[in-house]
Amino acid sequence: MNDAPAASGQPGFGAIFTVFLMAGGVSFGGGVLAYLRDYIVKGHGWLDDDDFLDALEVSETLPGLNSVNMAVIIGDRLRGVAGAAIAVIGLMLPGTAAMMTLGALWLRQSQNPNVNAFLVGVAAAAVGLLLTVTLQLGHKQFVHPLDLALIAATFVAVSVLKISLLWVLLIIGPIAVWFYRPRGGVAAAERMAHLRERLHSHRAHWRH
Repeated sequence: MNDAPAASGQPGFGAIFTVFLMAGGVSFGGGVLAYLRDYIVKGHGWLDDDDFLDALEVSETLPGLNSVNMAVIIGDRLRGVAGAAIAVIGLMLPGTAAMMTLGALWLRQSQNPNVNAFLVGVAAAAVGLLLTVTLQLGHKQFVHPLDLALIAATFVAVSVLKISLLWVLLIIGPIAVWFYRPRGGVAAAERMAHLRERLHSHRAHWRH
């Protein structure tokens, strides 16, 4: 792929395509987020952990797959609309090709115990990848009692009590917002200054 000229500090279109193609090609069952963080944050330094978390938080509030939403948000952040389109194409191309091939083969091998055992192993690997990225991105939250309480409450509500995720979000979400609402004092002022700085940065990005 021809790489269009990039401004200083911006990755080229070819680099974006390659990174998302690799992430889409080697990830299984949702593990793409772990690979995206590894490539984009640790490997290339295009985003830091806070920016990656911001993109993840936005992607989780939108309809559709988190990985595709992340591709749109990160690609746009790096190179605008064209970057978003290239990121999505790169991410989806390997999976699309693989699913078309495996879908045809599955009709013939669906009763094969070896195939079923392979899929169980892939599912276990996907859980491990998701756990890895959760620990990498959420390690700052795992040291605060309130964060741990909210995490535990969400887990129990969804996994043990089998409450609909929509109701969990509608109940626990406002509780979390209330607990973390801005309060008086220096700490609140510092948090608001940080938020204003990030908002200004995002606005400057959109203008350019």
